[in-house]
Amino acid sequence: MRDPRNDNNDVECMYFQDDGMIPNHPHLPVLLYKGVWHTEPAGAESRFNQNGWANSWVNGVFDVHHYHSNAHEALAVISGFVKLIIGGEKGQKIVLESGDVVVLPAGTGHKRLKASPDFRITRAYPGGTSYNTRTGEPEERPQVLQEIREVSIPDTDPVYGRGGPLTKLWLNRNT
Repeated sequence: MRDPRNDNNDVECMYFQDDGMIPNHPHLPVLLYKGVWHTEPAGAESRFNQNGWANSWVNGVFDVHHYHSNAHEALAVISGFVKLIIGGEKGQKIVLESGDVVVLPAGTGHKRLKASPDFRITRAYPGGTSYNTRTGEPEERPQVLQEIREVSIPDTDPVYGRGGPLTKLWLNRNT
């Protein structure tokens, strides 16, 4: 069996520009791992925690554009499906199903557009970071842009742990 830590073929990268309201990350891509935990979606929270991503919880996704300026965030669908828009109002719509994982770099906007009645998601943050929630208010902009620049690259990938695709894909892009 192929070890996904050895390549990045199973990870889709998506880049988003600052839209004036949602800053997104200036250098780091959103990482999408489709079907990575399709056989064991309910174990996602403990897998995140084992890989050094903590402060986890299970719930849904807000139906308003928001982002976290002081933390990266990993989301794993544990049941049902959700349609999100990532990157702000003019961003990209994606559908996540049970077993899918998306990692959002600090500053990346996200909003729930639609979800199945059984939709549940778990989320976690590198090292258990206490995250904030921002909605793109003009008065917070100078502070959040600085906070985004100060968030470091995690030591581990939330799905594969040490040596996983996140550390390889993000390491040379955070300049």
